Amino acid sequence: MEKPNNQTMVIFGASGDLTYRKLIPALYALYNQQMLPEKLHVLGVSRTAITDEAFHEKMTDGIRNFSENIHLNEQQIEEFISHTSYFQMDMSLPDEYLRLKTTLNKININEGTDGNYMFYLSTPPSMFSVISGNLAKVGLSNPSNGFKRLIIEKPFGYDLESGLMLNRQLHEAFNESQIYRIDHYLGKETVQNLLVMRFANGIFEPLWNRNYVDHVEITSAESIGVEGRGGYYDGSGALRDMLQNHLLQVVGLTAMEPPSSMDADAIRNETMKVMQSLKPIREEDVPRQVIRGQYITSHVRGEYIPGYRDEKGVNPESRTETFVAMKFFIDNWRWSGVPFYIRTGKRLPTRVTEVVVHFKPTPQSLFQNDDTCKSGNQLIIRIQPDEGILLKFGLKQPGTGFNVKGVNMDFHYSELSDVHLPSAYERLIYDAMIGDSTLYARADAVEAAWKFVAPIQKVWNNDPSQKIYGYPAGTWGPENAEALFEEKGDGWRYPCKNLADDGEYCEL
Repeated sequence: MEKPNNQTMVIFGASGDLTYRKLIPALYALYNQQMLPEKLHVLGVSRTAITDEAFHEKMTDGIRNFSENIHLNEQQIEEFISHTSYFQMDMSLPDEYLRLKTTLNKININEGTDGNYMFYLSTPPSMFSVISGNLAKVGLSNPSNGFKRLIIEKPFGYDLESGLMLNRQLHEAFNESQIYRIDHYLGKETVQNLLVMRFANGIFEPLWNRNYVDHVEITSAESIGVEGRGGYYDGSGALRDMLQNHLLQVVGLTAMEPPSSMDADAIRNETMKVMQSLKPIREEDVPRQVIRGQYITSHVRGEYIPGYRDEKGVNPESRTETFVAMKFFIDNWRWSGVPFYIRTGKRLPTRVTEVVVHFKPTPQSLFQNDDTCKSGNQLIIRIQPDEGILLKFGLKQPGTGFNVKGVNMDFHYSELSDVHLPSAYERLIYDAMIGDSTLYARADAVEAAWKFVAPIQKVWNNDPSQKIYGYPAGTWGPENAEALFEEKGDGWRYPCKNLADDGEYCEL
């Protein structure tokens, strides 16, 4: 693996949960594998008044509790933590950034980090332009004396207008090549394997088009509710929180053309072409192509689950969607006429994210009980949990006759016991450290995604007659979502059964 250049990583909002649960454990995992720079300092920045010692204790606790697939070594943890420190400042005050610059200069001299800085904004989105603008004013975005990189977390705006405004504000302070919009879904090993599976194997690429693919289905399900974040979620919803960013990025990687090389720009150019080819959904077609739902009270395995409107911080009359399903098309040569289906939701039977490529059935059924022939073969790319790939096809049952039985040929990353499966943040932080932006969202792709969902947002915001369907917690969402398949006579793939009321357990 390429060794990153010496650098200082500055985490704004370091007193929050993301730093504690994800960022510091991911950095320790990289340290454990000797994948960090020879000289690295991590500076936590926040308004909270705590000492270096208290910061060290909290981050050590985060490593112990939240490190994934890494053998913990107490001496190694102590060595890593010794390269971290804490800086208290009010991030909204411009004068504070001169103090920050002075501190960074001292770290640069004392630790030899070569003037390279990576700024990670683990803050509310309202602070993105404030922090980036103030960094620029004190010269901390100038790459002439060492690289300067800015990492921001979603949401990248709340609609097309705010998305465009955020990009303009960021570009006033940093060049696009310096900006890394992190999407942890793209850090999943199986998402990246989409590229390898398609473009390194001659058996898949010839079939990856309208001639052989019947439809493509993408599901991202969560079994949890809003988990005490009702106030935030009620202003967001499933469309903004999941579909516009994570899932459309997965669509881009699934549907893209072969890139000219594995260069970051070459790959992102192709995913951008997919975004540009998304067939716009007309406002009058929104009710027919998009279904939204909201979970209601239910019993799951004997436990009472409150409905969304009963959650803390949620408006009792809220019309925020906790489930959204959509049918759309990609208007290009490869995918013309092939429907794509996306669904995502909370309080569904299980946590699972997967891409299912449904191939066209054979033109004639020659065998008895051939359900595979009727429904077509399926290639299932499981992103989480238990990352892997599954191919469903038909084989003859033993005995007389030609009775066909569906069988699976599968691969699970967990079977590679001698290979470390990196967490998403581990992979993405490392990529940012070496300057590889392949798995980061680019400004034009973000804007194209907002443009695609804009008609849906407009209809939902302006037309109170638009329906939002209730679904019991522990089920697969509103039954109306099946109507998206009316023309095809198919339906969603259900990785497991409903949990609500009937007591049936989920088995992946």
